[in-house]
Amino acid sequence: MKKIKFMDTSFRDGFQSCYGARVKTEDFLPVLSAAVDAGNYNFEIGGGARFQSLYFYCQEDAFDMMDSARKIVGEEINLQTLARGVNVVGLESQSRDIVNLHAKLFKKHGITTIRNFDALMDIRNLAYSGECITNAGLNHQIVIALMGLPPSLKENYYHSAEFYTDKIKEIIKADIPFDSLAFKDASGTTPPSVIYDSIKSARNLLPKDTMIQFHTHDTAGMGVSCNMAAVEAGADMIDLAMSPVSGGTSQADILTMWQSLRGTEYTLDINEEKILEVEKFFGEQMDKYFLPPEAITVDPIIPFSPMPGGALTANTQMMRDNNSFHLFTKVIENMREVVAKGGYGTSVTPVSQFYFQQAFSNTVQGNWKKISDNYGKMILGYFGKTPTVPDAEIMKIASEQLGLEPTQEDPHDLNDSNPKLGIDYNQKILQDNNIEITDENIFISATCGAKGIDFLKGNGELGVRYKNDISSNEDVLNHTVTINGEDFELEVRSTE
Repeated sequence: MKKIKFMDTSFRDGFQSCYGARVKTEDFLPVLSAAVDAGNYNFEIGGGARFQSLYFYCQEDAFDMMDSARKIVGEEINLQTLARGVNVVGLESQSRDIVNLHAKLFKKHGITTIRNFDALMDIRNLAYSGECITNAGLNHQIVIALMGLPPSLKENYYHSAEFYTDKIKEIIKADIPFDSLAFKDASGTTPPSVIYDSIKSARNLLPKDTMIQFHTHDTAGMGVSCNMAAVEAGADMIDLAMSPVSGGTSQADILTMWQSLRGTEYTLDINEEKILEVEKFFGEQMDKYFLPPEAITVDPIIPFSPMPGGALTANTQMMRDNNSFHLFTKVIENMREVVAKGGYGTSVTPVSQFYFQQAFSNTVQGNWKKISDNYGKMILGYFGKTPTVPDAEIMKIASEQLGLEPTQEDPHDLNDSNPKLGIDYNQKILQDNNIEITDENIFISATCGAKGIDFLKGNGELGVRYKNDISSNEDVLNHTVTINGEDFELEVRSTE
C-alpha cells in the first residue's frame, strides 16, 4: 500500500480561506504544537495573504510569527510559505532587489521551502525568483497554476493538460532550478480528468525522483475527487487541512481524505484518533473568531466564475469592512466576463484580485465604464504575458484610460526602472518616518506600503473579526434563484 504524504495547510491557506487571513498568532501556536505531537511533519505557515494580513489586520510582525513557529516545531519539520513570483507576498510587482531580499529574509526566519507561482504562467516571472530562493539555501517548489475555464468558452488548449505540459517544458528549457513541482488550483475548478492527465504527463517529463505535490480547494465541491485524481496519476503529496479550517473554501480535511482512501491501494500515514483530538482542540481555539458562512459553503457558480478560496473570504471581509457585502453575489457573477476577456490568467492572487476589482467596478459603475488600474496594467502586459491575448476592445479602453501603451517588456526590467520601487526608495521612506532601517523593515515597507509604515510606527488598527463583534443583521448573503422560470430573492443570514 502506497503512503501518500500531505502538507497541513491549516495555518496559512486554512486561515486565509476561512477567516480572510485574520488570525492572531497566540491563538494558533498551541494547535501547531499539538499537530506536531500528533505526527504532522509538514506545514504551510505563511506567505500569501498571511504576510500582509498580519500587518494590516492583526497588528503583528510576520517575521516574529515565523520565528515563533520554528521554535515550536523544532529544526526538522518542514515549514513552507507561498510566494507570487515577481509579486513575492503582495499584490504589487517588485524590483529584483526586493525579490532577492524576500528569499534571504524568509531563510533567516526559519522557512524551509517556498512554493513559488506566477498567476499568468509567464515563465520569466518564475526564473529570477526561483534563482533567488535556491541561492538563499531554501527548497524551491515551482508551480503550475491551474484553473478550469468557464464551460461556455469552449476553449480546448489554454488551461488544458497540453497547456500545462507545455509550461513544464518551458520551465525545463529555461533551466530554472527547483526541488519539487506543485500543481496548484486555487479556485478548485479544474476537472479531475485534466488533473490526472497533467500529473501523468509531468511524471513522464520530470526525473523519477522529482516530488510532485497537488493543491486544490473544495469551493466547488470537487476537493476529494481532484485529490484522488492526483494520487492515481502519481502525485507524491497532497495539501489537506484540519477542521475548522477545512472543506468549503479551504482544502479537504485530513480525516475526510483518509476515509476516502480506505479500501484503495493508498493511505495517509496518520494516527486518525490523534488528529481527531487536535481538530477538537483547534475548534476550541478558533471558537471566538467570526467564521463567515460563505467560507464553509460549496458554491456551484465557482466553475463559471473562478474565485479562489483563498481570496473569497478576504474579499468578503473587506466588503463587510466597507458595507458593500450585499453586492458580493453580483460581483462574483460579473467575474465570468472579466476572466473571459482578460487573457485567461489563472485566478489566483494577485490576478484573482485584479479580476475581482474589475468585476466590482463593472457592478458598481457599469460594464467597462472604468478599468481598474491593476486589471488594466495586467491586460496591457505590465505584469507579464497573459496566456492568450486579452480582448482587443477592452485593451483599447484600458490604454486610453490609464494612458499606457501595451508592452512586452520583462516585468523585472520595468520594475527596476521604476524610481518608486526597490531597497533605496523604501530606505528613504523609513528615514522620512524616523523608523529604524533594517532589512525586515525595508521589506515590510515595500510589500505593505502605507499600512506597513503605520504598523512600524504603532499606528495600525486591529481588524480581526470576532463573533462578539458581529451584529445580528450584519451578515446577510443575497442570492437570486430561478424556479420554473421565475426569479426569487433569497436572503441567507448567519445565526448562532
